[in-house]
Amino acid sequence: MTPEITAPAVQTNLNVVWTLVAAILVFMMQAGFALVETGFTRAKNAANIMMKNLMDFAAGSIAFYVLGAALMFGATKAAGWFGWGGLGMPQLAAGEGAWDWTFLFFQTMFAATAATIVSGAVAERIEFKSYLIYSVIISAIVYPVSGHWMWGGLAGEASQGWIEKLGFHDFAGSTVVHSVGGWIALAGAIALGPRIGKYRHDGKANPIPGHSLVLGTLGVFLLWIGWFGFNPGSYTAGVGSIGRVAMTTNLAACAGTIAALVTAWIIMGKPDLTMALNGSLAGLVAITAPCDLVTANASIVIGLVAGVFVVLSVFALDRVHIDDPVGAVSVHCVNGVWGTIAVGLFAAPTTYGYGNELAGLFYGGGFKLLGVQLLGAGATAAWAFSMGAAIFFALKKCGILRVSAKTELKGLDLVEHGQDAYASFQFFSNT
Repeated sequence: MTPEITAPAVQTNLNVVWTLVAAILVFMMQAGFALVETGFTRAKNAANIMMKNLMDFAAGSIAFYVLGAALMFGATKAAGWFGWGGLGMPQLAAGEGAWDWTFLFFQTMFAATAATIVSGAVAERIEFKSYLIYSVIISAIVYPVSGHWMWGGLAGEASQGWIEKLGFHDFAGSTVVHSVGGWIALAGAIALGPRIGKYRHDGKANPIPGHSLVLGTLGVFLLWIGWFGFNPGSYTAGVGSIGRVAMTTNLAACAGTIAALVTAWIIMGKPDLTMALNGSLAGLVAITAPCDLVTANASIVIGLVAGVFVVLSVFALDRVHIDDPVGAVSVHCVNGVWGTIAVGLFAAPTTYGYGNELAGLFYGGGFKLLGVQLLGAGATAAWAFSMGAAIFFALKKCGILRVSAKTELKGLDLVEHGQDAYASFQFFSNT
């Protein structure tokens, strides 16, 4: 995102409308996440997963409005470590032509995405009330504080965070959104432990296949569409560059899909659909930070690397018995970091017409930009993982983190919610 575009209090009608439409596209990603997670897990937990995705958006949106937005976009405090703008952001301008509310709505969609990422890694074994608690804390505190470090200046120079002042660049959120969600997801998966039956006594992983690859595939397509709001929308302006960003976004996703398919095929001996789908998402996550600064050719390279990383990461996590049912850590954490580093490697110089002050390492820009990117990724990792671990282990200490073995085996739908997502289907199939 570019502060010079987003900071003014008044925008042209075109910019307001485009940003609002982009925000709606990002909101549609909630449906994508819900379908991916549901399809990649078992039918007995489908209603629980749909409920989690519904409530992390509903509760998270209110938490971000009441507290999170003030911490993220208020005037900077403590040398740029957090902001403060008052509960409910009371200073937002009203009236025709006001930009503030459109900007806040757009940013709310991003906050909701960060919370939703965690859901897949803790699926099929977390208590619903614990999920609500951590989801609110993420949207109200964890995401906004680190978000202020890197995006606070979008609300004006007085709100600039400490990493942002160093020249850190994350256009649409590889680190700000995806790595934050991914690191918290890793903490959650570790705190919960693996699902019953996931790992054998000899240490090898048992596959626990999802119940609907059709739902999972549809979810990925919805996320892919939503990403055209995520990345081009982050210009928050109806300018010609949104088309170029849409193209780099799409190319990286396509390259990630192909790379993941080929990598999985070599390792597994079969062209695995779930790996290819996660390759699509990995490419999208990786291009999110550098999408405005890289050439189309570079975006393909970034996507190819992301596709390889996501497959290798899935196998690496299984090797150390970290159970992530949908691959959220591999997609969002690993490739959020990769995309952030890719800025320091592939950012094109001003002679290419991209307008960035610092070029990437591969364009003769030296190590300065790469160093700043590594600092931002590292600081965010430390913050998000430590906060995620504190939240999850506190819930575990309270005895409310994980459902009982009996509940897990029976399914969270019936025990936690008293509902069966496919009850009607089962009724008709038995008559």
